[in-house]
Amino acid sequence: MERSRRTRRLALLLVIVVVAGVAVFALTRPSTAVADPDRLLAQAEQAQEAAGCEAVEDVGPYQPEDRDQVHVDPANLPALSTYASKPPASGPHSQITARAAVYDSPPAIDRVLHSLEHGAVVVWHAPDASEEELEPLRAFFDGEHGDRVIVAPYDYPDQGEAGSLPADTRMALVAWHYVQLCAEVNLPAAFEFTSSYGAPTYEDRAYLGNAPEAGIPF
Repeated sequence: MERSRRTRRLALLLVIVVVAGVAVFALTRPSTAVADPDRLLAQAEQAQEAAGCEAVEDVGPYQPEDRDQVHVDPANLPALSTYASKPPASGPHSQITARAAVYDSPPAIDRVLHSLEHGAVVVWHAPDASEEELEPLRAFFDGEHGDRVIVAPYDYPDQGEAGSLPADTRMALVAWHYVQLCAEVNLPAAFEFTSSYGAPTYEDRAYLGNAPEAGIPF
């Protein structure tokens, strides 16, 4: 009888250990849930304020303006300091586009600019952004809501100051001629921008951008 009681206690203890282990795993594993887009848009105004986002700015064309859409060999790309904004939102660029994707390292910026010309939008983030900051962006834009979106670190040290995000900026949202700077990485704020400045837009949202070749595949 004593042996039977010990067996039951050991079995109960084993069950408790297994249940506790499962609970810890469930609580600590990274979330793979994709955020609901409509809920993100409903949160956007408050999220923009919380993330320290400035108003969207029309930064205008590259100067001289007749070079705003010109194709150049990557070896002859002008210095980023000559572009109208940081990060750049138009100007001389490669004949090749950058595909919509979530990048772990900085993509060729001359290709990114060509994608902007086609109505892409870019969510640039600080290169030292943590996994916690980036996971919501990656989970959301790596799926159906990222077909016109490039998510990438902005880090081009060979370009001096122009190769880094502005001071106190951890996320920069860029479309052709439009830039919005945010002090923090924030998914609702990012989607608010990409859903209206990317072409085509999310569902029936009005297109707020002016990409000259908006909607063309890239």
